[in-house]
Amino acid sequence: MTTVRAPQGYRERPSSVGDAVIWCRDGISATDSPVLPDGCMDLLWVDGRLSVAGPDTRAYRPEPGFADRIAGIRFYPGTAPALLGVPAHELRDARADLADLWSPADLRTASELIARASSPVAGLEAIARWRAGRTDAVDPVVRFLVASLRSGSSVAAIADELETGPRRLHRISLAAFGYGPKTLGRVLRMQRALALARGGMGLADVAVASGYADQAHLTRDVREFSGMSPMKLLGLNLEPPSF
Repeated sequence: MTTVRAPQGYRERPSSVGDAVIWCRDGISATDSPVLPDGCMDLLWVDGRLSVAGPDTRAYRPEPGFADRIAGIRFYPGTAPALLGVPAHELRDARADLADLWSPADLRTASELIARASSPVAGLEAIARWRAGRTDAVDPVVRFLVASLRSGSSVAAIADELETGPRRLHRISLAAFGYGPKTLGRVLRMQRALALARGGMGLADVAVASGYADQAHLTRDVREFSGMSPMKLLGLNLEPPSF
């Protein structure tokens, strides 16, 4: 059976821009672990080409060998659409060249920032900083929604607290995250569960702590999003090193 492993040369660290994370990796192998849904969008530098990774609803497996070096800045859930100028749902489960999303003038500025930077990741941070200076702050409702779902609140309870209807909440979620709040809640719950399990907690306890009905429920959700069992993911994914 083929062994799946963490991406080649993968490193990450917190960005100096907001709550983003910058990361890089060397090449793509057929045995790399998949990229799991996390509620985020990324601005990417792929062998010199700028592109955007939209929000995923399933594991993404890049084709082996399609790039020698990749760098990215992963934005906090809900913050990328304003910075990138495109609603999240338009890029759901998709990757798009930045040239297809931005004006020639904006693309030229981004390319110049990359060219002047000491590294691709520094260039991506410079682009994010430039865009942040031209956009309004993220709607507090978006951050409240993420924080509430991460803490295990139900969508109904969040709607009641915000004194808004479920349809409006769904519209906000589509634009900010690419899918409805229930899907975002499931994605964040899976990520929370995997983090607890990587910390050494048993899967049965993880299921309870993360709000699943039982371990079988946890396994079904992880399989749906990743195509793998929790045991396989946990046995093959390592904590990312810093740089």
